[in-house]
Amino acid sequence: MTDISKYRNIGIFAHVDAGKTTTTERILKLTGKIHKTGEVHDGEATTDFMEQEAERGITIQSAATSCQWNGHRMNIIDTPGHVDFTIEVYRSLKVLDGGVGVFCGSGGVEPQSETNWRYANESEVARVIFVNKLDRMGADFYRVVGQVESVLAANPLVMVLPIGVEEGFVGVVDLLSRKAYVWDDSGLPENFKIEEVPADMTDKVEEWREKLIETAVEQDDDLMEKYLEGEEPSIDDLKRCIRKGTIALDFFPTYCGSAFKNKGIQLVLDAVVDYLPNPTEVTPQPLTDEEGNETGKFAIVDDKEPFRALAFKIMDDRFGALTFVRVYSGTLNKGDTILNTFTGKTERIGRIVEMHANDRIELDGCRAGDIVAFIGMKNVQTGHTLCDPKHPATLEPMVFPDPVISIAVAPKDKAASEKLGIAIGKMVQEDPSFRVETDEESGETILKGMGELHLDIKVDILKRTHGVEVVVGKPQVAYRETITQRIEDSYTHKKQSGGSGQFGKIEYTIEPGEPGTGYEFESKVTGGNVPREFWPAVEKGFRSSMEKGVLAGYPCLDFKVILNDGAFHAVDSSAIAFEIAAKAAYRQTMPKAGPQLMEPIMKVDVFTPDDNVGDVIGDLNRRRGMIKSQEPGPTGVRIKAECPLSEMFGYIGDLRTMTSGRGQFSMEFLHYMPCPKNVAEVVIKEAHEREAKK
Repeated sequence: MTDISKYRNIGIFAHVDAGKTTTTERILKLTGKIHKTGEVHDGEATTDFMEQEAERGITIQSAATSCQWNGHRMNIIDTPGHVDFTIEVYRSLKVLDGGVGVFCGSGGVEPQSETNWRYANESEVARVIFVNKLDRMGADFYRVVGQVESVLAANPLVMVLPIGVEEGFVGVVDLLSRKAYVWDDSGLPENFKIEEVPADMTDKVEEWREKLIETAVEQDDDLMEKYLEGEEPSIDDLKRCIRKGTIALDFFPTYCGSAFKNKGIQLVLDAVVDYLPNPTEVTPQPLTDEEGNETGKFAIVDDKEPFRALAFKIMDDRFGALTFVRVYSGTLNKGDTILNTFTGKTERIGRIVEMHANDRIELDGCRAGDIVAFIGMKNVQTGHTLCDPKHPATLEPMVFPDPVISIAVAPKDKAASEKLGIAIGKMVQEDPSFRVETDEESGETILKGMGELHLDIKVDILKRTHGVEVVVGKPQVAYRETITQRIEDSYTHKKQSGGSGQFGKIEYTIEPGEPGTGYEFESKVTGGNVPREFWPAVEKGFRSSMEKGVLAGYPCLDFKVILNDGAFHAVDSSAIAFEIAAKAAYRQTMPKAGPQLMEPIMKVDVFTPDDNVGDVIGDLNRRRGMIKSQEPGPTGVRIKAECPLSEMFGYIGDLRTMTSGRGQFSMEFLHYMPCPKNVAEVVIKEAHEREAKK
């Protein structure tokens, strides 16, 4: 068995089109895992094995694969870059120990890189930076290093310098060893020579090497003293310091190259082995109680501890459900029984496999530090903890964002309707950011997701993977409602009809809450006019009503209910009477409290060539967008804006028309804002028409 200190669990993440998947392909080729590299633009990449991925040239699911390098075992997850699939990046980072952040040499730090970097910071994942595509027009390694400092507020530790730029890029200089790695034009990764530093680069190499040493020796006081006295540390000492600082997230070793041309990948692999932590060097995962509060105990990465693992991804394929798990502690063999602490049920492990994208290798067991897949688990979902039944424990669960866009789908015929239910069940298990509801009155199935592309792909998977033909309605925005005024009111629920009656009187205040607080309830009743045992019923009555606002039936946000006083009857009062009183009170008072429609505002990031900036800004203004900033770059301008989601449907088509196909954009949910009166009137009218049809 491989020694656990030789494990590296890493993820490769970046913005769309920075070259993550190509980098993964090159790593697999170099480590001997595959013999022919597939290209993304030909739709043949190993880790992009979904039809939709091959066609669109983007990664949708995170794919897991394992390989060997210098006697170390690497588990690699290639994550998607597109903003609609950030959930995949987030859940992959939760189970990794280190990462490689890939940046495009000409695009630099792009919006999705910022989101991924933020996720990685939150998950405290040590990273190595790889500046890719240095052979492209407009590529500039030093500019990207500057952006990492200014945009990400990170500290890049430059380890190599590029030799030549754009078309003339031939290799890199390793600053530690002062050696130049120069590749020939064959495109083969192994065809390189190690040479002396080119004469015209000597001064630059010394200048950057000095910076590197000064940053590294800060990790060791003794070395720092010696260095200040003029004694240069050995390469081994420097590597030790760099490793320590990388794991502590003080800096990020930064490399460069061209994955497509196979230049510079070996040094990144060496860096993963040399500087990224093994599973035992990472802060262990905290254990939580049933409410999700930390207990102060941790899942220590050790074979001798009880078995604990986190299911971080469910995937359905032709062999059945695959549950990807990260094992944090203990060992597990085929045939063992494990406990799912979320459901409280035990399951027997039938088959354990090591995944290589779409292929699998059967294993007899797994141990702390492994990333493997179990086949045929029944009730496991993303974020569930699997553990030894004798030592129950819960790992910190994952939190997923709420969807902002929905579409209605209906099966084309009766045969499709049966298949639709099964297919959607599988898809919801695979993707926690994808939700499904059935509108009971109209019988429609409502799909909810993170963006247009997200839902587009889901409908495509329904059609192709599951063979279900559906009719798709137009996208609906997830509006919300809130109130703007404080109202004091009272309501009495009284029903006498022979036998025991119902009675409950409440006096209450409803007031607007702070944005983002949701719904709050407080009781100020004194003296027992409303007995304490009925307070939860009042709270529940208001809470269950908030799902339907009074303007257009959208959920109501950010309000507070204060129960001031009331009255009860010794015989006729009951919890149900007070709950009914609260529901009726909501309907009575909300229309008086200045109800207001809220719409989701998206953070939009548009890249456009210089010639089209005026058109793009004019168009965003027409869409009620607020322009926040413009940043000129080497190949165009990046415009950051905030726009209502309702105005952004079909934007990609319009942007491509305006920019002759060269524009790109990404958007993610930012917050809810009050809807302008004219827009609100249209939305409310449409909602009432839909109700009338039912």
